[in-house]
Amino acid sequence: MRAVAIKNVDDYIFSFPPKTQKLLKQVRKAVIASAPKSAESISYGMPAYKLNDKALVYFAGYEKHIGFYATPSGHKKFEKQLSKYKQGKGSVQFPLDEPMPLKLITDMIKFRVTENNAKYLSKKK
Repeated sequence: MRAVAIKNVDDYIFSFPPKTQKLLKQVRKAVIASAPKSAESISYGMPAYKLNDKALVYFAGYEKHIGFYATPSGHKKFEKQLSKYKQGKGSVQFPLDEPMPLKLITDMIKFRVTENNAKYLSKKK
């Protein structure tokens, strides 16, 4: 557990060692670039992004990996590309000792944006 209360994503990232901070910043930049209309917050103790008031993606830092959460649908869509990484339902672990797969992360975010927007538009009809 962190000793400092996490109020925002900057605080969250700053609470990690420099190497992890660098990777978390890369993931954050990918989310913001791929989903510029998303709202950033802390939810479940980690950076969270919502679009149309619905969860889009989350990410988190750990001792040996960066966790990325694109909901089960985002992971199912990219299961082949994610197969080399440790996974759970709706989560994937990117090791800290490897470069972040930023293209894959970006593709997953864009998929979730499209999916989120489609659900939002269908509910407005």
